[in-house]
Amino acid sequence: MSDVTIARMGERGDGLAEGRAFPRTLPGEVVADDGHVITPSPDRVDPFCPVFEVCGGCKTQHWSEEPYRAWKTALLADALKAKGLETKINPLIDAHGEGRRRVALHVRKVNGTWRSGFMEAGTHELVPLETCPILVPRLKNAVEIAAQLGELFGDCDVAVTAAGNGLDLNIKAERKLADKAAIQFGPYMQRHGITRMAVNGEVAGQLQVPVMQMGKGLVNLPIGSFLQATQLGEETLVRLLAEQLRKVKNIADLFCGVGPFALRLAEKVAVTAIDSDRNSISALQLALRYAQGLKPVKAEVRDLFRNPLTNTELNEFDLVALDPPRAGAEAQCQWLAKSKVKRVAYVSCDVQTFARDAALLVAAGYTLNEVTPVDQFKYSPHLELVAAFSRA
Repeated sequence: MSDVTIARMGERGDGLAEGRAFPRTLPGEVVADDGHVITPSPDRVDPFCPVFEVCGGCKTQHWSEEPYRAWKTALLADALKAKGLETKINPLIDAHGEGRRRVALHVRKVNGTWRSGFMEAGTHELVPLETCPILVPRLKNAVEIAAQLGELFGDCDVAVTAAGNGLDLNIKAERKLADKAAIQFGPYMQRHGITRMAVNGEVAGQLQVPVMQMGKGLVNLPIGSFLQATQLGEETLVRLLAEQLRKVKNIADLFCGVGPFALRLAEKVAVTAIDSDRNSISALQLALRYAQGLKPVKAEVRDLFRNPLTNTELNEFDLVALDPPRAGAEAQCQWLAKSKVKRVAYVSCDVQTFARDAALLVAAGYTLNEVTPVDQFKYSPHLELVAAFSRA
């Protein structure tokens, strides 16, 4: 195959040319068959991570800011266009902030030494790291902390979250931990500022319950609980939702998790918060017990995929907010389409499933007023967004 010119950036962050994907290339670049860049783009910049060229994590550190932002916005615009939708798309908001506050690391033995890192793109080969520059400063030692666990667990995966009072570790491992090994956890945890260590979903060591401040609520984090990728990202999403509360007295917060939206929005309106995860709802209920100065909040366990709120139930609310996982909220949107709810706020981390659900709502008479893209997954093809729907 002869040299080719990269035509455009694909949805996964790879340059595309003649039906092929070329990682770490840019539109307009001439590349050889093996992906080597012969003629670089003027938009190319030096990546700030020393392992960017092989790591399977970030995709776009080599791209200057302006075209990168345009590409990210186009991911949303193209998804909407494919469903026949047009609306105002606000400027992309950079919500990287201090960096990612959670990371999932693989631990493997490399040349006789336990190391941790990410897998090389498209392979099962570990790229050992010294640190990861897109993480918050409090996670600067996460790579070292995870690697040390190889001696106890062998090959394992370690999720590290920067909670408000220390690090929260969630370890997935096949090797069972001997009872006497748990004795090592106390000094190890104190040395590294770890509040809790969970192994395969069960607490193996705990000095404190990991907590996170969310508005006026202090939330005890369940093992493996979901958090927005960055603190600034969470705060930005809340701000965009709060802008939709004009003339609203009560809302439904669906797929609420541990309550990052509910606990903040309840400072202004009454909230019914619903999620399928029982531990998340329990954590939210406990936080509500001690939070002061909030409007009434009701937190319930319910599987909104299998048992979505019906139109009759939805009609009680002035606004319905949804923040589903990547699969979207198709079943719940089908009931919203039948309801009399006048306003819907949709938070999404997947432009394709959002566009599908948005088309369903628009077909039922809603107007998609605007969408704001939020970039808390910087240097990746993932995009968060907040959309506003209304109908007469």
